[in-house]
Amino acid sequence: MKTVVAPSRQSRPGLLWHTIALAALVVLSPLAEAGSREQAKRIFDRIAGVPADEATIDELQALIDADAGGREGRIEAARQAMEHPSFYNVTLKNFVTPWTNRDANVFAPLNDYTATVIGMVRDDVDFRTALYDDIIYVANGTSAPGYSNSSNAHYEYLEQNHANLKDVLVRRQQSAVTGLRAEATAGLMTTRAAAKSFFIAGTNRAMFRFTLMNHLCNDLEQVKDITRVPDRIRQDVTRSPGGDSRLFNNTCIGCHNGMDPLAQAFAYYDFQYDTAADPEGSNGSLVYNDVGMTDPFTGTRVKKKYHINENNFKPGYVTPDDRWDNYWRAGPNKLLGWDESLPSGGNGAKTMGRELAHSEAFAQCQVKKVFKTVCLRNPVDSADRSELATITDSFKASGYQMKQIFAETAAYCAGE
Repeated sequence: MKTVVAPSRQSRPGLLWHTIALAALVVLSPLAEAGSREQAKRIFDRIAGVPADEATIDELQALIDADAGGREGRIEAARQAMEHPSFYNVTLKNFVTPWTNRDANVFAPLNDYTATVIGMVRDDVDFRTALYDDIIYVANGTSAPGYSNSSNAHYEYLEQNHANLKDVLVRRQQSAVTGLRAEATAGLMTTRAAAKSFFIAGTNRAMFRFTLMNHLCNDLEQVKDITRVPDRIRQDVTRSPGGDSRLFNNTCIGCHNGMDPLAQAFAYYDFQYDTAADPEGSNGSLVYNDVGMTDPFTGTRVKKKYHINENNFKPGYVTPDDRWDNYWRAGPNKLLGWDESLPSGGNGAKTMGRELAHSEAFAQCQVKKVFKTVCLRNPVDSADRSELATITDSFKASGYQMKQIFAETAAYCAGE
């Protein structure tokens, strides 16, 4: 450890440097110099996403001062800031929109996925149900065109006419709005926006991958585990890419052995559109093979896309139904914190969505995302990581209410 010698009176340059260093330490200490008014302003800016007027700052400052600058005063100030419409129209809209498309484009139009998250946050709905409930939010009391299974006009109208999303969004049963059977609904995963982005073409693995990324904060690379049994990997995955089976055994298998059994939950879903006249799928819609329906190619309820490129490896797995199993409950991915009270397998997207949403990784992910949005940075040190753990516990104790995360995170970052 280096010994620091105090500067003598004659050592003016050393004294000056020492003073500057102390000043820097003060600046770097988050709450050391940030007064209650500055904290109030920062909380509002981070929560509402727009500048606050003086009267609003006065109100939030009073809440902070009433608690003598304590944590609860800052949390209350953050909750008050959430009453502003811009929390919904600006902060939450920008927060959620990247989850709804493959490019993570924050400028994508408002849609049913984004609106449903906004409504759930406003209403303090258990956020785990976002991946499995029969839920959707639509507008009420506006001149917007009605919800359509083949158009996003309903939501684009709201955005173009600057509708106050805090006031106009109402909760509905997704099955009643879209006509999808209640048992086939799976919250955000069966919204039109999600289907257009993640069920379109392909093999439906995209829906699983992007749900994993957006709601468990892990991409396939982070959950790769070559030790799981590969018995459910489909025929389209060649076992000797480039003629080298080692590549499959050491790389490909690590993602597909866990992903394919889980993505089987989506076997009856597709996004239907006219590829020639509407290549972007703007007028397409989610389709589902219900009981009694069969795909002419497979002869079962399973969509043709699950048998795509079947000649790549004929002995591979042929999907017979929408039975899913979670092979990641064992091995290193057990650390994702699966809920042992739930069955490790089932049928359909609804039960698989519950499996994902009731994991510890899901709860931690929501906290990480809000932290980056509100603090404008990723966690960097042990103090940040400790705070994330505290907020995660609070999130769970609140019944998985997202506003709890926003409030506590804003309180933590108020002095930065």
